Amino acid sequence: MKLALELAQEAGESGDVPVGAVIIDHNGSLIAQASNRKERDQDPTAHAEILAIRKACQVLQNWHLNDCTLYVTLEPCSMCAGAIIHSRLGLLVYGVDDPKTGVIRTVYNFPDSEFSNHRLPVIAGVMESACRSQLQEWFTKKRHK
Repeated sequence: MKLALELAQEAGESGDVPVGAVIIDHNGSLIAQASNRKERDQDPTAHAEILAIRKACQVLQNWHLNDCTLYVTLEPCSMCAGAIIHSRLGLLVYGVDDPKTGVIRTVYNFPDSEFSNHRLPVIAGVMESACRSQLQEWFTKKRHK
């Protein structure tokens, strides 16, 4: 999660919402990392999770990420949760809940819903305080510009 926070910081410094994502394999090896790039790329799908999943699939030459863990600083939105479920990730670990768009446990529960074809194990609240502070500081600065 520390690396995901560093990536999120980079995203924030470049004008994107500070969210970072890291994917490791079953051996604990880093296979993908990304930060939000929506503003930089002018692409609404360029969320950190989506970019990390794409990279991990390329590295592994497989869209099944069953033996991988995704670490992300913010609870995923519906688009990202859909990609996470469809890629069959083995575990999702995230930092802070998103009370506006989080669909893992906060606004909705995609992993346990009847339309989900994959039961996704989830660990929430990892480095929660640091993840929350980073986002709050970024939005405070953004509002006062």
